[in-house]
Amino acid sequence: MPTVEIPSLPFPLTPAEGEWEVERAGTVAGAAGPRSDIFIDPGSGEPTLNAATLLGSPSEGDFRLSARVSVDFRATFDAGVLLLWLDERNWAKLCFEYSPDGEPMVVSVVCRGVADDANAFVVDGASAWLRVSRIGSAFAFHASTDRSEWRFVRHFALDGAATDVRVGFEAQSPTGDGCAVRFEDVRFASERLADLRDGS
Repeated sequence: MPTVEIPSLPFPLTPAEGEWEVERAGTVAGAAGPRSDIFIDPGSGEPTLNAATLLGSPSEGDFRLSARVSVDFRATFDAGVLLLWLDERNWAKLCFEYSPDGEPMVVSVVCRGVADDANAFVVDGASAWLRVSRIGSAFAFHASTDRSEWRFVRHFALDGAATDVRVGFEAQSPTGDGCAVRFEDVRFASERLADLRDGS
């Protein structure tokens, strides 16, 4: 499958499902298909793994990947996502998502066999900055409304070698007929995040 190059990322990305396009200045535009998601229900164990993804393999060591995420919200749980992927049963995602209350919200999901689901905070606006970091054998999620102060969302590990993880983007529309997602100001740094909770 052809790979996708983004100027700000030092590794290529491979698309799966959906439609992806890299626009000028490295903006990534994606389209989620109808009833698409990455989720394994913790009650029933029923998997849905058909969302549009664009993933690549960073080099070993710590890193931070961030982007300004905008979503053409139409239906509940429409989302633009930063995704960490080991395999179908071990992954994690940080979402800018449309809540059942009709509000944009930062949400995180970690899957170790089955998924969990944790709401972080409501966002007043149609975009948010999301960031995923690898810190040794663990990972951290942060989100921001201004890319200046980062709010801590989650610190966790996955069942598998952290160095085997792929990282990138996802577009989903679990209850809807699809949505458009944009990832702007994509940034990558091969640097360790020094503090989880000081806003940096």
